[in-house]
Amino acid sequence: MNEKPSGRGARIVENVIGLIEGGTFKTGERLPAIRGAAENFGVSKNTLADAYDRLVALGYIEARRGSGHYVRPIRLKPLAARPPHVAEALDLVSLLREQLEQHYAVRVGDGRPPPSWMEDSELGRHLNGSRPGGEVSHGYGHPRGFRPLRERIALTLAERSILATPDQILLTQGANHALDLIVRNLVAPGDAVLVDSPGYYPLFGKLKLAKAETIGVRRGIDGPDLEDLAAKAATSHAKVFFTQSLAHNPTGGSLTLAVAHRVLQIAQRHGLQIVEDDPFADVLPAASPRLAALDQLERVTYVGTFSKTLSASLRVGYIAAAQPLADALADLKILTIVSTSDYIERVIHNLIVSGQYRRHLQRLRARIEDSTVAALRHLERVGVRIFAPPSGGFYLWALLAPGTDEADLARRATQQSIFMAPGAVFTPDRIAGEPAIRINVAYASDQRFLEFLAGYLA
Repeated sequence: MNEKPSGRGARIVENVIGLIEGGTFKTGERLPAIRGAAENFGVSKNTLADAYDRLVALGYIEARRGSGHYVRPIRLKPLAARPPHVAEALDLVSLLREQLEQHYAVRVGDGRPPPSWMEDSELGRHLNGSRPGGEVSHGYGHPRGFRPLRERIALTLAERSILATPDQILLTQGANHALDLIVRNLVAPGDAVLVDSPGYYPLFGKLKLAKAETIGVRRGIDGPDLEDLAAKAATSHAKVFFTQSLAHNPTGGSLTLAVAHRVLQIAQRHGLQIVEDDPFADVLPAASPRLAALDQLERVTYVGTFSKTLSASLRVGYIAAAQPLADALADLKILTIVSTSDYIERVIHNLIVSGQYRRHLQRLRARIEDSTVAALRHLERVGVRIFAPPSGGFYLWALLAPGTDEADLARRATQQSIFMAPGAVFTPDRIAGEPAIRINVAYASDQRFLEFLAGYLA
């Protein structure tokens, strides 16, 4: 069995890609055998074999049984063209972009006073004792976000075997803002878009605002249903597939490496771009199977956030994307909100570099694990079946007996001041399949909830 992907494996992948794209390895040429290549790179055979597997998944090489690995012709499909209405709107941001990036010394065209006018402001005096990450900034900040934080995120992504430069990372006001920017850029009115079903319901609302045709792809225990994904990609001619690979909301399950490979093959065959939302990444193993790690941001755009693991009120998330898409999304960010909060991004950066965030994550992982174990024990006692084995996030997908009216269950719960999330909310058409509810493990052991649920189901 192969070792888990490592930073060394990611560097091997990057090195070989550079040799192929630079012409050192020619199309059809046989790569060095695993044993010899492992010795040259100073890694184990398992690590080298894993790197070759990822190069196969990325489309750079092919494995020939009994013969070895060979360089394939590179035929990467370009990113989808920017919708005309987006391109027209972005023509208007050039003046604002200069006010953010500031290339010129004399700024008579600027729209705000110089920072020196704000040196003695009440804000400066109020924040004088903290100054996270340096002096208080009175400007908008960089349009892509506080660069030291983007650099730290790039290092974190490298630990997940996702290679991205700081300029490929765009800071956002949480994952919802990230998804909104992506929808605005990639989706035009009338476009077919594929989503997990059940899946992340706020995304469905964004796609409705964009006047897209939202098509649900069945979610299985180990990821998207591959037959359903392939069939709907073929018949709908969809441009984008939005999915959560790990600790999926709402089912709590995670995709396997085998499913991840097949998802990328289907996407390649049908010209799909993939948006991978990974909100629980910081409490999950770095080596967990991620589409972005296999694809290296060629056709996968990766979304992360600090909202689930630190504070929803801080509103800091990020997008990692291929450079052309990252540039386009940065322009959209300027057009829609100008910039994100430089000060809050400095707070996050300070928490990371000081080690406080790492210690917080250790405590959070322990709480999730303990709460999940207790939740499973209590729910089994009241006769609730769980759809997928929990994989480290907040959610369990509790399956109810056939014929259970989940909407009635939620209404009756509200009468006892119990908030429930019925399963139909998590489908794009809001039509329930097998009756279910989403349960947050942090609250699942509450005795009032357990007594209500046991009484209702009885």
